[in-house]
Amino acid sequence: MAVSVSVVLLLLVLAVIFLRNGGLKISHALVCALLGFFMASTSLAPTIYDGVSATADVVSSLKP
Repeated sequence: MAVSVSVVLLLLVLAVIFLRNGGLKISHALVCALLGFFMASTSLAPTIYDGVSATADVVSSLKP
């Protein structure tokens, strides 16, 4: 749960930055949000979640 919240917050921050810089229009942001909601209800959602979790585990195990 903590990984998904972190990813959502990261994507939200990136979307706000893109909106403020003019690189992302509001219509594009809405389409991306709708895509995320629809992807969450497909059978591909567990695979995406597992991939993000595995990536987060690898990144957290790296020592600087």
